[in-house]
Amino acid sequence: MQSARTSVTAVSPPQLVVFDLAGTTVEDHGNVAGFLIEAMALCGHAVTLAEANAVMGEPKPVAIAQLLSARIGPVTKDHDLVKATHAEFLCRMNHYYATSPAIREIPGTSRVFQALRARGIKVVCDTGFERSTVEALLTRLGWRERGLVDDLVPSDEVAKGRPAPDLIFEAMRRVGLTEASRVAKVGDTPSDLGEGQSAGCGWVIGTTYGSHTREQLQPHHPTHIIDRIEDLLPILLDGAIA
Repeated sequence: MQSARTSVTAVSPPQLVVFDLAGTTVEDHGNVAGFLIEAMALCGHAVTLAEANAVMGEPKPVAIAQLLSARIGPVTKDHDLVKATHAEFLCRMNHYYATSPAIREIPGTSRVFQALRARGIKVVCDTGFERSTVEALLTRLGWRERGLVDDLVPSDEVAKGRPAPDLIFEAMRRVGLTEASRVAKVGDTPSDLGEGQSAGCGWVIGTTYGSHTREQLQPHHPTHIIDRIEDLLPILLDGAIA
């Protein structure tokens, strides 16, 4: 395991772990980026996989606005073309999460959630998706019904999405926690890592099995980079800054 320290000092164990969804705890074989590319094309603008991956983890209207701004000049998430493209994306993403037989968790995720909660650690998922997208997903995974997660914070329930700290601060508020140094953030994108760092999390952990490689994550200064979700447990429960 390879890592790079941040300026934050973690105190073991954490009181809250905030997990990203697609690519971190839910299998994603390029589906999110693929649907984003499809939606952009339907609205008249081709983007590459590399461009789509570069905005993964961000609220999707913001991601779309960034992609369009590079093509037609500066636009905001309230621009009509952004709204139309986002609607196309939501249609595809929501249908996929509601119906695809391929929907499954990253192997080992439930065991990690159970181990954390057995130690009294809160588990919250946050996401660059809106609630309408992730409700069907969480229902199919059954995490809430099995008591594996305490809450979900989607991007449309905070003022600013990643890499701003709002999602983490809202997760902390919902579980009654005030010290960000006792929070771990886990995600597969640079925006996940930026979110954790901007919030002052004690652990900011990148995963290599999602949308970005170790080499792509390393420049964003995570405290740890892991290759399997099970690798979290010795880090978080033993408190090692490796």
